[in-house]
Amino acid sequence: MWAHPVTLSGQQVTLAPLSQSHAADLAVASADGNLSALWYTMVPTPEEVPAEIDRRLALQEAGSMVPFAILDSAGRAVGMTTYMNIDHINQRLEIGSTWYRKSVQRTGLNTECKLLMLRHAFEDLNAIAVEFRTHVINHQSRRAIERVGAKLDGILRAHMKMANGTIRDTAVYSIIAPEWPTVQAHLTHQLTR
Repeated sequence: MWAHPVTLSGQQVTLAPLSQSHAADLAVASADGNLSALWYTMVPTPEEVPAEIDRRLALQEAGSMVPFAILDSAGRAVGMTTYMNIDHINQRLEIGSTWYRKSVQRTGLNTECKLLMLRHAFEDLNAIAVEFRTHVINHQSRRAIERVGAKLDGILRAHMKMANGTIRDTAVYSIIAPEWPTVQAHLTHQLTR
C-alpha cells in the first residue's frame, strides 16, 4: 500500500494509528461540547465511538483510509483524523473526518496536526495533491481549511445524504505538490506565533 499506518509526532500533538485503546478518551472528547449535536458534521456520540473506530479500521483494511487518534502532549486522545479516499495509483488522498474535543479547538493543535499530515503526504509519500472536503455551510471548518492554505476547487452540489436526511453540498479544497513549500512555510510561521 502506498499510504499505510504511521505515527507522526510534533511539539504538542502526536498522530497515532487509531485503535480501540483510544475509545474511552475519544468518548470523553466527543462529549466535550456535545459535538455530535452539530447536524452538519459527522462526529460520533460517546456511545458510537467504538463502532466508529471499527468502521475506520475496516476502511483501513480495505485500503481506502489511514485513521489516526490525535493525542495531546499528555497522551490523551482528543480527536480523530484520517487520510481517506486514498488513490494509491495516482498518489492523491484527502485529509478528513477530523474532529477535536471542544476544549482544544483553536489551540494550535489543528495547525500542527495538518503540518504533520501534509509533510508526510508530500515529503514521504510524494503525493501529487491533498484534498479537504466539508459541508458548504460548515464555516468554521472552511475557515480552518483556508487558513491551512488550501484553495477552493469548487462545490459538489447535492453531493451526499446526511444522517438527518438533508442533502449536503460539499466544498472541495486542495493543495498540490508545487504549493507545499509555501504552505509549509505558512504553517510553520503560524506555529511560532
